[in-house]
Amino acid sequence: MPPQALFGVSVVFSFVAWAITVRRYVWPQLRQSSKVDALRAILTLHTFRFVGLAFLIPGVVSPDLPADFAQPAAYGDLATAILALLAIAALPGKVGMFFVWAFNILGTIDLLNAFYQGNRTGLDAGLQGAAYFIPTVLVPLLLITHGLVFRLLLRRETATGSGVVTRAA
Repeated sequence: MPPQALFGVSVVFSFVAWAITVRRYVWPQLRQSSKVDALRAILTLHTFRFVGLAFLIPGVVSPDLPADFAQPAAYGDLATAILALLAIAALPGKVGMFFVWAFNILGTIDLLNAFYQGNRTGLDAGLQGAAYFIPTVLVPLLLITHGLVFRLLLRRETATGSGVVTRAA
């Protein structure tokens, strides 16, 4: 099987495996948490996005890895990780929610742009070296959790007369 096909199969299988994992084990827990606690859990995962800087390190990736792919992917991940940290620090206030929205919009666009740039530049999957596992293992999970953040941000919470918070999930 050609390397590009193996890359594609890896990404698809990762999306399927993470979707099953998140639907079965993660979402049931997050759904029962307060919005802020659920957001903090996902934001904490995304603080590890600094790992995208690996796309800039020769020896980890091929020196022939296109800069049009590597630089936006690396710095977009770093900016997303910083926004995740700022959101964690500022939650539960309005500033925290602003950072969550900024994190989620930028982070989603960053990941989708990386896929686009990879296709646009005709990126050979082998040029990613050890960083191959970022788009094949981590990115599907990160995109799925960005979807969860949008779902949480749009979830309404209302206080009942007894002080109990109910959620429309």
